[in-house]
Amino acid sequence: MKDIEIKLENKVGTLALLGETLGKNQISLEGGGVFDNGQYAVAHFLVEEAEQAKKVLEEVGIQVVTIHEVIIQKLRQDVPGQLGLFCRRLADANINILTQYSDHSNQLIVVVDQYEDALRVCKAWMTEWC
Repeated sequence: MKDIEIKLENKVGTLALLGETLGKNQISLEGGGVFDNGQYAVAHFLVEEAEQAKKVLEEVGIQVVTIHEVIIQKLRQDVPGQLGLFCRRLADANINILTQYSDHSNQLIVVVDQYEDALRVCKAWMTEWC
């Protein structure tokens, strides 16, 4: 899975075009969101076929800014404060979180500035919490 970062025109029908285009090409969105940024909106979506998604979106005039590797982390829903504890671990390792959202399986999706270091933090987290 990868995160695709998209710059959308902030106008009626743009998100519909994105969804229709991906759907027609059998590309499923597994998580993500769209965030207003004035004239444009910034979207982040989790997809399996990131390069294909980029290709078909650009064919209809939708700008894919970049494709990111993601950290997919399961948090314990029965333990309050998991998000803070996990994010603190990343911060203590000097890893900056660029984007965060959840997928359809209630897993934490994180785009970070130091992917390999974040993988090590995740491995340690899983040993301790799962």
